[in-house]
Amino acid sequence: MFKGGMPGNMNNLIKQAQKMQKQLEESKAEVESKIFEATVGGGAVTAKVNGKKEVVDIIIKEEVVDPDDVEMLQDLIISAVNKAISDADKEMGSTMGKLTGGMNMPGLF
Repeated sequence: MFKGGMPGNMNNLIKQAQKMQKQLEESKAEVESKIFEATVGGGAVTAKVNGKKEVVDIIIKEEVVDPDDVEMLQDLIISAVNKAISDADKEMGSTMGKLTGGMNMPGLF
């Protein structure tokens, strides 16, 4: 059925796809293991998330804890967490984009 080396080309294509998949998995694991840190409010609140977008630490300076203004502290925490998650997303997108040549590959990351 195949003429002139077609099976060899298919084997090469499959090998390249497997190699790319392995590189994607390794790169994803590398980014997931990183810690992304965001500080807001002039250093009042720091949030740390990993590349899986899991919060791993929240640091709050004692002087910003005001029982009369809990809403401000809540807003600072939300802001810090969202920024750290955004940074993790950007890193994952950048890393995966380098490997996929900018192709959108749903489900990979």
